Amino acid sequence: MRSSAIIYSARPAAGDDGAAGQGNQRQGEAAMAVNAKKIVVYALVVFALYVIITDPAKAADYVQIGFQGISDAAGAIGDFMTWAANGGK
Repeated sequence: MRSSAIIYSARPAAGDDGAAGQGNQRQGEAAMAVNAKKIVVYALVVFALYVIITDPAKAADYVQIGFQGISDAAGAIGDFMTWAANGGK
């Protein structure tokens, strides 16, 4: 003889979105965050192009400052790793 199982699905009451409504809200917030990031990146690209076109010498200075900062940061990380490898002495 076979036994049959009845599976009940929990459905929200009419007009009650329950957790699904919260999920949709989170998706909307995530979409807004992605759109905000796109706008910020677009604005930075436009600003960079504006600086390059209007004053290439100043743009070159900005690039040099950026690379100098990256170089200094890498040197500081190397110094820290050396210090840590020597037992913090």
